[in-house]
Amino acid sequence: AGPAGRRTALIPVLCIDDNNGLMFNRRRLSQDQALRADLLREAGGRRLWMSAYSRRQFEAGAEITVDEDFLQKAGAGELCFVEGAALLPYWERMEGLILYRWNRRYPADVYLDLELSAFRLCASEEFPGHSHDKITKEVYCL
Repeated sequence: AGPAGRRTALIPVLCIDDNNGLMFNRRRLSQDQALRADLLREAGGRRLWMSAYSRRQFEAGAEITVDEDFLQKAGAGELCFVEGAALLPYWERMEGLILYRWNRRYPADVYLDLELSAFRLCASEEFPGHSHDKITKEVYCL
């Protein structure tokens, strides 16, 4: 069990703009190949889940589990690359959160539905992106 008796489970991974925006008109705000490479490294030997929509960004051969119900099916310590899905219904199943910040403001109509104050920032790093001068990766713990 995790903090306060919480059953450890999935770790959502999201790309987010400066206003906590995730998507606009059912499309991702941006994408970046350096971010995708970092996410695959972060997954390491852990299972990485995502939707078919998200999978199209990644090269063939990358070890990714595609399922439209991935947030329901992911297990302990497994990463879930989330684009546009509500996370609040999965709050009790979360053991952490990873945010990749674009460090820009984009038009958005879908926003992060969690309060980051419920988490503790455990690690933060910046790296140059392919399409972004700087991407900030934040790892949150409960």
